Amino acid sequence: MGEDGKRKTRRGKRGGDAKKQKDIEASTETVLPASLTAPSTEYTAPPMDSGDSLFYFDTGSKDENTMNVDKEDKISPASYGLVNPDLQSYLKNCETMLDDPKFESIEDRIIFVNNVYEEMKGFELQLTTDHEGSRILEKLFRISSEYQIRRFFSLMREDTIRLVIHRFSSHTIQTLLLLSAVALERGVHGETSDLAAGAEIEGEDEVRTKMPTFEELLLELVNTLTPQWAFLMANEYASHILRVLLLVLAGNPIEDQSNPKNSIKSKRSAKYVEDRNGEPINHPSLSIQRKIPDSLTDALDQLLKTTDSSINDLVARGFTTSRVGSPVLQQMLVLQSKKGTLEQPGSLLDKCLLNLVSDPTENARRDSALKLMIDDIVGSHFLQKVMELASPKLLQTLFERYFCGRLSVLSMHPISNFVVQSLLSNAKNERQLKTMIAEIQPSVGTLLFKQRPGVVRALLDSCIRLRAGSVEIMNALYSGLGISALDERKELINLLAFLMPYKEFVNADYDQLPFRIQGSLIIQLVLQLPGDGHEPIMNSFFAQAPDRMYSWCKDPSGSRIIEAIISSEHIPLATKRKVLDQYSNKYADLAVNKYGSHIVDACWKVSDMPYKEKIMIELIQREMLVQDSPFGRIVMRNCRVEQYKRRADEWRERERSLQKGKRMFKDIFDSSSTPNKRSDKKSKKSKK
Repeated sequence: MGEDGKRKTRRGKRGGDAKKQKDIEASTETVLPASLTAPSTEYTAPPMDSGDSLFYFDTGSKDENTMNVDKEDKISPASYGLVNPDLQSYLKNCETMLDDPKFESIEDRIIFVNNVYEEMKGFELQLTTDHEGSRILEKLFRISSEYQIRRFFSLMREDTIRLVIHRFSSHTIQTLLLLSAVALERGVHGETSDLAAGAEIEGEDEVRTKMPTFEELLLELVNTLTPQWAFLMANEYASHILRVLLLVLAGNPIEDQSNPKNSIKSKRSAKYVEDRNGEPINHPSLSIQRKIPDSLTDALDQLLKTTDSSINDLVARGFTTSRVGSPVLQQMLVLQSKKGTLEQPGSLLDKCLLNLVSDPTENARRDSALKLMIDDIVGSHFLQKVMELASPKLLQTLFERYFCGRLSVLSMHPISNFVVQSLLSNAKNERQLKTMIAEIQPSVGTLLFKQRPGVVRALLDSCIRLRAGSVEIMNALYSGLGISALDERKELINLLAFLMPYKEFVNADYDQLPFRIQGSLIIQLVLQLPGDGHEPIMNSFFAQAPDRMYSWCKDPSGSRIIEAIISSEHIPLATKRKVLDQYSNKYADLAVNKYGSHIVDACWKVSDMPYKEKIMIELIQREMLVQDSPFGRIVMRNCRVEQYKRRADEWRERERSLQKGKRMFKDIFDSSSTPNKRSDKKSKKSKK
């Protein structure tokens, strides 16, 4: 095929018959700027009906109060033509400066940013829809002034819907929303921008054009998007913007750096940005709860109220199993839960659950649909969120109707087991928890040994949270591990660490047994059980040979168990002292080990003054060995060995003051928690 043939068939609709191509070019002629070489300062947004129709939404519904996604009126992503090659080349050269913005002074940065904006004036929207241009814009925004960001944001107002559903401009809008959240947080606290405002010149008179505030821009954006909310939820690019917008309006954390699972960006998107020298907006205000102006709070309330009443039942149910719409739906339910409107009859949740909230009577059609949702790869995520937000009454209804008698089967399913975990970890009261434990108890052994220990961990989480069910969950573990006699319980810690039944363990070669991460996590949870729930593990620990337990300190999973024992707040100090005595004269060897060094740090934190000096002397006696190890040097620094060697009295005084401060704070926390414990006891007595 010749070069002409390649051009004609390239990228689908752009190749094709000449007449159709001319018609398309004629229809899009008005959306291009007047000149690629002489841009105008005032930009005219393209008409909404131009371009090929790729997305549809209904604006002519008979019921004006019902949102739907019928294909009646057409709307396509924004298209403003190709970027001028000279401008594209200029921006690519600027990108190298944006990747590593090290300017000699703030003035240099201001001049550079202003020059870039001046060069692309009139082509802003064209750049947002360009692959390379949109990425460069996102980098530019990070060092722009608030005025420049507001100016760019305001340019997008006349063609918002088409830009929101565009593959590239949607990322640009998302970045603008994140920066708006940062600016709003500073504004609420009366702070000025940490980005130098610069002197952006507007025309020859050097008069800066007044731009809407971030608050006004967000309010206008909400008003624009609300009528087409359901349509945008179903769009793979717009749905991400809706999620960010909801979080910005609510003031909720947007980017949780400590937990990548809570990130608003997908792994694929984050990897793409990283590969191209991009950086996420890691401003501290994005990972905390922010203060929001009252006008935005009112706008969010109105948005939730409007969408709640206007999204019809069929569309709402469709979003529960939609990869694109379900995350937005879940975010809306979270916000409704905080406002107390989640479980009202006819609410969005009621529509999603086929009127289970308003009419909980048996319904064969609903029962069939929800059972299918439990096994659906997307619907299961939706139900997990429902379990988390549901009231005790709704959770009890869901449990009795769709899980009771089926927990064992559902727990073994590769998808529905996650819904079961969410159900168990969100038990609302002691009665629900004990009912669940009783049903799951016969299957605990199968769950532990058939790669489903997460179900058991979910039960332990609820036992810790509700401070109940310790005896029942331990009996379930004994039964599942095949422990029948009292003397067999001394192997409990081994059976959980290696996740194997008692009969197999007694016949196995101990030195060849591998630790199981899930088993280690279960032991750590058992140690957090209220009251004397930790005693079975500790009794089993002291029943083992000290050398065997010492070997655990140098294993990635075993060291976690030992560290959890030493750091646990539920284990008495006298019991911890027995553990510390087992490692006497071994602290130097532990300090030079990658995992054992963490054990030394944990022992140091719970030791009193005489025992700390004992550890200190041992480290000094073998200082050469410890200093040769990078892990040992960290331990030496944490223990302040050098200060002890130079001024032992000052070191002792410092340690005494630290211990005094810890005791003081402990007394404060204990006194604040005592009334709650007493009230709990009174409530239990009154129930009796």
